[in-house]
Amino acid sequence: MLFSNIRMDDNYKMIAKTLFGFEDLLAKELQNLGAQNVQKGLRMVSFEGDKGFMYKANIALRTAIKILKPIHQFKVYSQNGLYKGVSQVNWADYFLPHQTFAIDTVVHSDYFNNSQFVSLKAKDAIVDQFRTFMGTRPSVNTESPDLRIHIHIQQDTASISLDTSGASLHQRGYRTATNIAPINEVLAAGMIMLSGWNGQCDFLDPMCGSGTILIEAAMIACNIPANINRKGFAFEKWKDWDKDLYETIMQSLLKKIKDPYFTIKGYDKAPSAIQKCKDNILNANLEEFVTVTRDNFFDTEKEVLRPLHILFNPPYGERLDIDMEDFYRRIGDTFKQKYPNTIAWFITSNMAALKYVGLKPSKKIPLMNASLDAMFVKYEVYEGTKKVKAVEE
Repeated sequence: MLFSNIRMDDNYKMIAKTLFGFEDLLAKELQNLGAQNVQKGLRMVSFEGDKGFMYKANIALRTAIKILKPIHQFKVYSQNGLYKGVSQVNWADYFLPHQTFAIDTVVHSDYFNNSQFVSLKAKDAIVDQFRTFMGTRPSVNTESPDLRIHIHIQQDTASISLDTSGASLHQRGYRTATNIAPINEVLAAGMIMLSGWNGQCDFLDPMCGSGTILIEAAMIACNIPANINRKGFAFEKWKDWDKDLYETIMQSLLKKIKDPYFTIKGYDKAPSAIQKCKDNILNANLEEFVTVTRDNFFDTEKEVLRPLHILFNPPYGERLDIDMEDFYRRIGDTFKQKYPNTIAWFITSNMAALKYVGLKPSKKIPLMNASLDAMFVKYEVYEGTKKVKAVEE
């Protein structure tokens, strides 16, 4: 008789995957949501909660890219051991033979060097189990499966998890139009959170592109759940899907939405970017809170005397043919000459260009932008120099 590894309604361990450098942010998010036993790792945070919390984590977390539910772990040294280990799971607890499944595998092991081979061997174990006990087998569907299974082999330890999210959680659902180098939604949200902004002053993205940073900023300021616009999650196809519980969780999160007190604004000099940005803001139902105009940042100046928070993703020279030395020098000149009393942050992978800004960053945080090593830098722009300000006070 096969055994069931976990009762679906009990509290259980989950793993939230994230981007490099966001582990502390994600752990704090989970704690604020009410997760238990939160523990940080590399690009991941483990925690415990029940089914309702699993729904809430997928809907609300801003810095998570995937929520996994571990169901089995075993030692493995060979392909036969892999087959037997996967067979120890009672797969009928999780899906039915008429449903479809897919397997994603990550391997860091001296015993296995081919993730595709591991996926195929695991698939054989699953379909053979169904054939043996039910006389029929489920099919593989890599595009839109009813159950997505994640296998991770670290040296001699294999972990099997269910993917509760499906498509990466950075796919919020609001972005239908993008520019040449759109920034990942999770990266955008994480940078805003790292910068310390949560709606306490005016916000400006002076090179807004398709609007991702502006939209994530508005959602943070309004306390809007990160994935409220998403079309669906993997758990909605599970055997234990509880629509009423999901709606209860969603309504409790929606009740916490608030109006922002300050302005959220974006500039871009390209008409096509402005149109895409407006379309995405409309998709996110944030047109009431976010304003975008066609302007070249270098020709603008600060519009109000009160504090301003700037955060943006300037060109790195990867895809656009720009004189980076001149471009980054103009960024610094614009800060110094036209944006007093401002905290400015931006991310770049062009480390050489940073020296041309002409200001010393007060903070530098290493991040990854897709496959690029990047630096998230902070500049504090005062009315005069720091020294003058100190004398006046």
